[in-house]
Amino acid sequence: MPQIETEYIKTGKIKYVFGDFPLESIHPYAFKAAAAANCAGDEGKYWEMHDRLFANQTALTPEDLLKYGEAIGLDKPILQQCLESGKHDALIRKMKAQGEKAGVRGTPTLMVGTVEPNSTNVKVVKVVVGIQPFAAFKEAIDSALAGPGK
Repeated sequence: MPQIETEYIKTGKIKYVFGDFPLESIHPYAFKAAAAANCAGDEGKYWEMHDRLFANQTALTPEDLLKYGEAIGLDKPILQQCLESGKHDALIRKMKAQGEKAGVRGTPTLMVGTVEPNSTNVKVVKVVVGIQPFAAFKEAIDSALAGPGK
């Protein structure tokens, strides 16, 4: 991801859109972890929480989530209230449903697409599934940037 960010996102060649896709069947706390990241996002710390959760995938109990929030400077009672309220649950479910509709079955999945003219719809032209070397992502992105048949 750092290479994609440096070579493509920061240079303005692509836009990066991230969606939560909690796999509750194999990670029972995944949904609450996604909610915790979104609650952290309310305070401008989505990516800090995301990175902490990703680094600690086997420790995502409600107590762990609160501990991670405190570690990145979030107010524990506010985070706890946000998690208990389900404030972000509908959005997370919507993102997951959109991913499923688009064919996402696991994470990570990178969909590379182009924005359709006069629209906000994205036409997916390449999909990269799983943890792959940078070269796999680079090929997919460069191919989409080159346009159809190039």
